[in-house]
Amino acid sequence: MSYVRPFKPLVFAVCLLPLVYLLLSAFEVAGLGLGTNPVEELLHELGRWGLKFLLLTLAVTPVRRWTGWSWLVRYRRMLGLFSFFYLLLHFLVYAVLDQGLDPGLIVEDILKRPYITLGMAGLLMMVPLAATSTKAMMRKLGKRWKSLHRLVYVIAILGVWHFYWQVKLDTLQPLVYASILAVLLISRIRPRKRR
Repeated sequence: MSYVRPFKPLVFAVCLLPLVYLLLSAFEVAGLGLGTNPVEELLHELGRWGLKFLLLTLAVTPVRRWTGWSWLVRYRRMLGLFSFFYLLLHFLVYAVLDQGLDPGLIVEDILKRPYITLGMAGLLMMVPLAATSTKAMMRKLGKRWKSLHRLVYVIAILGVWHFYWQVKLDTLQPLVYASILAVLLISRIRPRKRR
């Protein structure tokens, strides 16, 4: 699929658009803004974008199976890494801007608030996936690579759960994410072929 390669920079640029929008909003450029609590809004938006990219990553295989568009697989790694990128920024905004980079406060918060515990567990699980996302690591790990990267399902469940527990009243959005995740997970259950 040689025609896929030229589109990779375009997909990369599109994946950066949410960050550009959030930066413009943070600095109130062109009439944009993050509302009365900019740190909280930035934190939540980065988390939501990380979760969206994670669901997009999981959607590649089912969509490929339904449509026959095998070229979609070429973008899966990029989408997964962007998910990690946005979720890492989500954590950094929490650690630096919300908690003042105080290790004691951060650890206490992680241990005291279950939704933060879930989010932190999911982010830590993403680190080895991001670190082993290269072709060289795929060759080095062999079959173990596939087993390791199945953690993405657990990470997605933890991410949606973290989002659901984090909201206090309006649970509609996390329930929509949970429904999308359920469809994506169910779609991966292949019926056994009849003999």
